[in-house]
Amino acid sequence: MKKIDYNRGRSELTEARKAARRYFWIVGTFSVFTNLLMLTGPLYMLQIYDRVLSSRSIETLVALSILVTFMYLMMGLLDFARGRVMSRVGADFQKKLDKRVFEAAIREASVNTNSTAPPTGLRDLESVQRLFSSPAFIAFFDIPWTPIFLAGIALFHPWLGILAVSGGAVLIFITVLNQIFTKRALLQANSSSYQANALSDQLSSEAEMVSSLGMSSAAYKKWHTERGKALSLSVSSSDQLGVFSALTKTLRLFLQSAMLGLGAYLVLQNEMTAGSMIAGSILMGRALAPLEQVIGQWSIVQAALKGWSSLVELLSTQLPQEEKTQLPKPQAILELQNVVVLAPGQQTACLKNINFKLEPGQACGVIGPSGAGKSSLAKLITGVWRPVSGKVRLNAASLDQYTPDDLGQYIGYLPQRVQLFHGTIAENIARLEQTPDSEKIIAAAKKAAAHEMILQLPDGYDTVVSPSGGKLSGGQLQRVGLARALYSDPVLLVLDEPNSNLDTVGNAALNLAIKQMKEQGKCVLVMAHRPAAIQECDHVLMLEQSAQVAFGPKEKVLESLVKNHQAIKAAKNTGVA
Repeated sequence: MKKIDYNRGRSELTEARKAARRYFWIVGTFSVFTNLLMLTGPLYMLQIYDRVLSSRSIETLVALSILVTFMYLMMGLLDFARGRVMSRVGADFQKKLDKRVFEAAIREASVNTNSTAPPTGLRDLESVQRLFSSPAFIAFFDIPWTPIFLAGIALFHPWLGILAVSGGAVLIFITVLNQIFTKRALLQANSSSYQANALSDQLSSEAEMVSSLGMSSAAYKKWHTERGKALSLSVSSSDQLGVFSALTKTLRLFLQSAMLGLGAYLVLQNEMTAGSMIAGSILMGRALAPLEQVIGQWSIVQAALKGWSSLVELLSTQLPQEEKTQLPKPQAILELQNVVVLAPGQQTACLKNINFKLEPGQACGVIGPSGAGKSSLAKLITGVWRPVSGKVRLNAASLDQYTPDDLGQYIGYLPQRVQLFHGTIAENIARLEQTPDSEKIIAAAKKAAAHEMILQLPDGYDTVVSPSGGKLSGGQLQRVGLARALYSDPVLLVLDEPNSNLDTVGNAALNLAIKQMKEQGKCVLVMAHRPAAIQECDHVLMLEQSAQVAFGPKEKVLESLVKNHQAIKAAKNTGVA
């Protein structure tokens, strides 16, 4: 197995973060003045108790109060400013990586269709962005000031400094324990919640099947079990976080009171002033506030750390698409040379030593029992899967010489199960293009014999459909899917079980589309179980147990298969006799 270099993904994230370096410096500068201005309260109390009360000067009190008001106003403005800066840092970080992560996540999902793990990518990126924009991240700029404030307390009296440092050490210890004990609980809660939501979405999209098969009660129990597990884990993780959050808050309040108590004792011993006692207590609260804030929002920090780790893995395994020379539109010449394919995560080949060639104007039917590798062949030719050995060529150029977007324009694909996107029929046929060509949409629909059917819908081409197709029948879905495959005027059309839901009219339309493709000098590959799907095919490829059994003209291959079948049957009958 190929070793993954995780430094690739880590460097991409680091570069995106470094782009905001100057903003970090700005926030850091703001934080210096914000934390200096946090000394306003302790100094004000120190002056009130040690200067104003002893002198009973109203003028001094008024002057100090005006100065303090101005300083608090400046502190509030600086705090607000750094919050705005960080929210934009998070947005810019996400914007820089959106396209890269989106493409990587799509490729990861396309090759790991059997994975049961929660999807990584955009949600992980959002969790990192949310941390950058949260008060918890700003608190990290304040934490370096905690030892400075604690040292300031020690200036009032060494015993106050010892109490403050001891309390700070205990809070740091609690923070470390929080990281150790809540990490696993949070990950389990998030994973379980994802599984419950995924099941809910699936049941909603398959509502008709659930209802028609009388599965509502069983489906609810299944979902309720998953949901109950998610809730239980969520409550458990919340309880653990709550313990540390409450412990931190309680300890901080206790330390402030302890500071007052110790300070009062020292005042009675004439070792410090009353102003120093009050100022030390306030300064203690300021010093420990960032730690309390980080612990209180630890779930955001934890999610961001997990998101960062997942993004490193995703970007390291799904490398950026290399810049490729844009090749001209190819001729319809498809050739597979000694191709071997492994399905993602599998050690056994799902296709072995596949060799065949199609010329312009030819259509080939791919037949074989279930599990023979027909759908795997479709994924290979459309570029979703890549061969571990051998080459797949389109007009002499291997598929890896085309970008995925270009390849998608040259190869039309109708998958075995057609799924639409939330939007209009027109948007789905146009493959979600921002400025679709109406003439191309209608032309593709006509080729798929879907034009009249679409016009009969409530809003015609502007009818909004759901991912499951809404009220469209299986046959209607396949005809819309065929129109989508034909939209870009491809040179190669790959159809995976295209007539599984089609009626007589739909089958006729399918065969007409294949015939038109051939007449235009293009080629078609049809994966089929039913003979009607290969009516217009000139060649047949027979697959069995992931291997190529036969390839050639349709009549010759089918005749050979029938003879073999009769010979095997006769041999069995002779043996029995």
